Amino acid sequence: MRTLKPNNRLSQDQLIKNCKKKLPKAQAELYNRYSSVLFSVCLKYAPNYAEAEDILQDAFMTIFDKVSQYKNKGSFEGWLKRVVINTALQRYRKSGVFNLVNEENIKEVEVEIEEESIPLDFLLKIIQELPDRYRMVFNLYVMDGHSHKEISTLLTISQGTSKSNLARARGILKEKIEMSQFNPRSKSHIQ
Repeated sequence: MRTLKPNNRLSQDQLIKNCKKKLPKAQAELYNRYSSVLFSVCLKYAPNYAEAEDILQDAFMTIFDKVSQYKNKGSFEGWLKRVVINTALQRYRKSGVFNLVNEENIKEVEVEIEEESIPLDFLLKIIQELPDRYRMVFNLYVMDGHSHKEISTLLTISQGTSKSNLARARGILKEKIEMSQFNPRSKSHIQ
């Protein structure tokens, strides 16, 4: 007769409690449990894979240092994602990429996409290729649902700059989609 091994995986509450005690095994389990989910968040904000890895490592250092500030209210995974996003934003704030664009009146560019016709990996790739300041605003506004007012606070830019960067990001994405093989009207699609 076969017996099942007991599940050695800690409950989320116990894992958090042990991480607050700074136990290395708990920190390793936290990393193993959440690193892939959090890495996908890093990829949204990083210009490349290596930069995403750096953001992830910096974020985990912050998580291990500040896990005691998590008060068991709300989603723990949501709290982890917020730490990752804040880490990415701090990194780019320090580099000054957000001060490169002044407020301008740019008309909104609407991008109409037939979702089923464009592979997700292609969309993620072209979003990742956006200049940092455009990618950050695009991700915060479109992917994470922040308002321009919230974005202006997070990135220490004006609301006008946020709107301008979003419009430029959408314009670049629209152009790349129109030029891609996934647009039935593009020349590269016709054989």
